[in-house]
Parts: sequence; structure tokens; C-alpha cells
Amino acid sequence: MGRLIKWLFYLLVLGFLALVVYAYIGPILGADFGPEQFERRMPVQLDDS
Repeated sequence: MGRLIKWLFYLLVLGFLALVVYAYIGPILGADFGPEQFERRMPVQLDDS
């Protein structure tokens, strides 16, 4: 049981490191992590009181 927990811990650490490396290397490889940007215009009617 202890070996299983140890291997799961190693797998968790390895997965975390892979995610961090992908976050840094991803934009070089063409992955875009930013949100899609667009302009939204909505008319606003102000109250004349």
C-alpha cells in the first residue's frame, strides 16, 4: 500500500511539472492561453430627470 501511495505521489509531482513546463513552452509551440478579445458596443439611454 505504501508503494502505491509513493508512486501516486511521484505521478502527481511529474504531472505538475509537466503542466508548468507546458505553460512556459506552450506559447513557443503555438498554444494561445489568452482569452479571445473583442469590442462590444451597447447603446445606453440616460434618464433626463
